[in-house]
Amino acid sequence: MTLTGTFERSLDDKQRLAIPRQLKDGFPCGDSEDLYLAPGNEGCLSLYSVQGFEAFAARVASVSSGRVEVRNFRRLFYGQSERVQLDKQSRVRIPERLIKMAELQHDVVLIGVGDHVEVWGKERWDSFLLQSGPQFDKLTAEALDISIPGA
Repeated sequence: MTLTGTFERSLDDKQRLAIPRQLKDGFPCGDSEDLYLAPGNEGCLSLYSVQGFEAFAARVASVSSGRVEVRNFRRLFYGQSERVQLDKQSRVRIPERLIKMAELQHDVVLIGVGDHVEVWGKERWDSFLLQSGPQFDKLTAEALDISIPGA
C-alpha cells in the first residue's frame, strides 16, 4: 500500500509519537509491531516498516562501497537508525538523539511519501512548504524527467 497524507501530531512528555491509523494500516507489518526510525533528508526522520527498511538496505547494499560518499552515507544512516516498537496505542518512542537531529519539538507533522513516512518538526515542515510548494510543477518535471511547457 502506498503511504500518503499529512498528519499533525504532538510528542508527549515521554517523547512518544502516535502514528495515525491510516499510516499504521498502510505499513506492510505482517505480525510485527516493529518499525525503523532513520535519518531522512532536509532535516526530517524517516519511518519504515521492517520490510521497507530491508528493501532500502538491499538497494544500499547494491551500491559499491568503494566510494567514500557511499561509506559515509552508510555510517551516518545505519549508525543513527533504530528499530522501534509500536505500543498498544500505536505510539513509538523517538530516541533523544533523533529528536535532536531532526530538531523536533512538541508539534510534529507526519507525511506519507509512498514507501515510508517522514517525521518533520512543524516549523521546519511549514518552511519547506513555503519554499518548495510554489515549485511543484518544476519539481514534477524534474522528478519524472518530463518537459512541462513554460517550466
